[in-house]
Amino acid sequence: MELSSTLSLDMFGKPFLLGKRIELLYAISEYGSISKAAKAVPMSYKSAWEAVDVMNNLASEPIVERETGGKNGGGTTITPYGQKLLETYTQLKTEHDHFLERLSQLSDLEHGTLKTIERFSMQLSARNQLQGKVLNVETDGVNAEVILQLGHGKKLFAIVTNEAVETMQIKVGEDITAIFKSNSVELGIACQETLSNCWKGKIQQIQEGKEHCKVTVEIGGQRSMVSVVSRNRAESLQLGEGKEVSLSIQANEIILGR
Repeated sequence: MELSSTLSLDMFGKPFLLGKRIELLYAISEYGSISKAAKAVPMSYKSAWEAVDVMNNLASEPIVERETGGKNGGGTTITPYGQKLLETYTQLKTEHDHFLERLSQLSDLEHGTLKTIERFSMQLSARNQLQGKVLNVETDGVNAEVILQLGHGKKLFAIVTNEAVETMQIKVGEDITAIFKSNSVELGIACQETLSNCWKGKIQQIQEGKEHCKVTVEIGGQRSMVSVVSRNRAESLQLGEGKEVSLSIQANEIILGR
């Protein structure tokens, strides 16, 4: 019997660098193409882009960049920041393997001296998770407005209870993750001045279902947001890949995590 364990890194309490994602990043670095990298891992093209979006959204700097144009028609590359992450992960993986080897030597696995240890983690169904730095916290009798500076230079306003601010010890300068469902994100053509959370972006991908469409929009800095709208709404907006649209969400629809 052998002792084995996978190494994964979390960022702000969310799964960030997992074994499959590391394989994908190495494959992107080798092939310079998301489609070729996805086949090499293997995983679906859609899952590969979703993994890249999650990593870029949670990281303080972009890890993967899309390139357009050029003699080869563009491609996908790992940023210098992403390369450093891979190097760091490789070092950690080496130490992790040494630790498991030493632990196996010290533990009597055959006779059950070492009990099974399970790590419980909560996985969220919310597709949109954006990391930001707290700029300001204003409280009243019940609620508090938390303003985040997102990695792509835009601000996000969230309304949470004062109790949540106290429990999470949300303070200016700290990193927080904003979490919200894709069906809470309104899709439009132009931002309304009355909305605090409204951004412009360009459609990356549209996935059509029987009654709804899932629309992935790049909002800058290699970060993206996902909105799910009805097919009627998508048709009325005449959506298409590459089209510029607006994304908005109510401040009270946002959950903060760390």
